[in-house]
Amino acid sequence: MSSEKSMGKWMYVLAWVCGLGLLTLIFTDVIDGQRNPNRSPESMRINGQTEVRLKQNRQGHYVTSGTINGEPVVFLVDTGATDVAIPASMQQKLGLTAGRTAQAQTANGTVRVARTTIDTLTIGDITLHNVNANLNPGLGEGQILLGMSVLRQLEFTQRQDWLILRTL
Repeated sequence: MSSEKSMGKWMYVLAWVCGLGLLTLIFTDVIDGQRNPNRSPESMRINGQTEVRLKQNRQGHYVTSGTINGEPVVFLVDTGATDVAIPASMQQKLGLTAGRTAQAQTANGTVRVARTTIDTLTIGDITLHNVNANLNPGLGEGQILLGMSVLRQLEFTQRQDWLILRTL
């Protein structure tokens, strides 16, 4: 009888652990969806142009998934950034070559960056080639700023809580 009680207690504990694990997975997915509501940006073809609509996140930012040189990344749209800004720690993973260095003015002050060129950048079905970027040692892992070197190649419009990107 005591082995049955012991087994029952372990089953009860296991059920709680599984339940907590499931709740953690669900809430993690919900939080990720709130931070990046554009994890799979949808594309449309309208009059020969490709259009991608990005929903604003809860903090009022436009965050979207995309790729750099075929590697999945998450972009934060930043109209104040001249070029795409990539953490220097991601250089190898994204297949980027560091070029000449320069000083850049950022929201956090002046930083020395290395110029680079992205061969292929995608957001949904929008694909851009030879995009100017910089490798910034001051950015945290995964914080890629989608700057004007991308946005100037697109038509973009903000309507309510949507950012609409269109190929030219």
